[in-house]
Amino acid sequence: MLNGAVSFNANKNSTDKARFIAITGGVISGLGKGVVTASIGLLLQAQGYNVTPIKIDPYINIDAGTMRPTEHGEVFVLDDGGETDQDLGTYERFHGKNMARENSITTGQVYRTVIEKERNLEFDGKCVEVIPHIPQEVERRIKELGRKTNADFVLMEVGGTVGDYQNVLFLEAIRQMHLKGDPVAVVHVVYLPIPKSIGEMKSKPAQHSVRMLNEAGIQPDFIVARSEKPLDRVRMEKLSLFCNVHPDDVISDPDMESAYELPALFEEQGLTRRILEKFGLQHKPGSKEFATWKSFIDGIRDIKKEARVGIVGKYFDTGDFTLEDSYISVMEAVRHAAWHNGAKPVMQWIDSKAFEKDKQRLSILKDYDGIIVPGGFGGSGVEGKILAIQYCRENRIPYLGLCYGMQLAVVEFARHVCGMKAAHTTELAKTDCPVIDILPEQRKNVEQKHYGGTMRLGLWPARLLEGSLVRRLYGKPEASERHRHRYEVNPEYVGALEKHGMMFSGVSPDRRLMEYIELKDHPFFVATQAHPELTSKALQPNPLFVGFIRACLANGRAAHARAVMSRAWC
Repeated sequence: MLNGAVSFNANKNSTDKARFIAITGGVISGLGKGVVTASIGLLLQAQGYNVTPIKIDPYINIDAGTMRPTEHGEVFVLDDGGETDQDLGTYERFHGKNMARENSITTGQVYRTVIEKERNLEFDGKCVEVIPHIPQEVERRIKELGRKTNADFVLMEVGGTVGDYQNVLFLEAIRQMHLKGDPVAVVHVVYLPIPKSIGEMKSKPAQHSVRMLNEAGIQPDFIVARSEKPLDRVRMEKLSLFCNVHPDDVISDPDMESAYELPALFEEQGLTRRILEKFGLQHKPGSKEFATWKSFIDGIRDIKKEARVGIVGKYFDTGDFTLEDSYISVMEAVRHAAWHNGAKPVMQWIDSKAFEKDKQRLSILKDYDGIIVPGGFGGSGVEGKILAIQYCRENRIPYLGLCYGMQLAVVEFARHVCGMKAAHTTELAKTDCPVIDILPEQRKNVEQKHYGGTMRLGLWPARLLEGSLVRRLYGKPEASERHRHRYEVNPEYVGALEKHGMMFSGVSPDRRLMEYIELKDHPFFVATQAHPELTSKALQPNPLFVGFIRACLANGRAAHARAVMSRAWC
């Protein structure tokens, strides 16, 4: 124990079933604490335990719904409509089960609850202070989730890095839980850089990070060392000695081709066994669930053929860098579907604004086996997206539209097939031809600038048209997918669109909302008002993406055959 900091306490609290594992991070952000959390959860699930992860974010926002994707990454929407951090998507993809809004805690939520309780006189006249009342509310939420889900383990991922003043109160909650006798273990994720000018892996930043954690009153039980290369014995012994952690509890986490390989790497290093031992539990080798995961990973490594997918969007640029996290669920859904089809996904980001500057650049879309236009908001790059959609429709390139990608597909079809030159969405412009319009119940929210949590959110059902491609892909008459939007296909224009060949292959049970569109005389032209990428799991790819990748592979084979024939004629 260092400087009086708490260490692991294996004594079970008699009032709670759950054991608690806190995952913290140091040195820099973006180390992959979410993947570490998800990997530990998967390994414990494979041992037969019920695992519930929770993401604790230090921002004042009540949820992630009002934050820009280029600043914070994508907003991950849950079945119950919760708008959360993208790490909850990582948990779902690894664990194969759905989260709820209680799996997400923010500083804003905590302070709002404490203030509401104070206003309701629930503190019996006490002076309400940051400590202990804020950490106590954090602790209450964590334990309540454990009880509600009947969890054997609650994994608590603390956002940000140790030393940030924003997450001090969350660390204080963990310290207080241990002090009260709750079974708490701490996994600290650190970064070991390899400066090019030196060429040697440096452990000093990680050591300082652990000291800062000690200053918060917490001693880590495990150190997960992120680095470009595997941790060597010298660095492992340094971290053990200077961070007061057993050498076997220093775990290497090098860069890998796929994040899905991490659970197997952790298992090889004995992390699952060591965690269970610290809780007084026995490790059971040869888990069937883990064998299935290992087989899945091994299968990925053997894939040779490729599926080339272009993603036309606008949430890419942040300064001089590209932020792929803006569309991380789309990327993962493409990966899942490609692997399911025995293909390696090759994804390319395409900035739609480039097409607005030069229409000749649209020809690059032929270099891809298929094109996706994902969700988004606002007018930037929209005309470029519409041009890309038109090009895919006219040149028979497989197309998958997601949310905004469906709305703009309707605008494009109305303009260029139905002859409605003024067709547009009222989100962007006043028009005499509003083929996409706001829900009447949402108009008041927009007028009063009430934006947070007021869209059509969460899981919504759709009845699928018999004989449609969508019906075949889902293999059932009804499908439910997650939504996040305010604007819909205007019912007044549905008849005209159908008359010119657009099929509304999925509608809400009351037939008021258009959920899916497709074109019959096209290899694959499907779009949905939903976000099917949010329900894709590593071992359970989403049906729409599976169908899209299948069409991409067929298109790739056809293009190859055309190229071979062309060379033969020459």
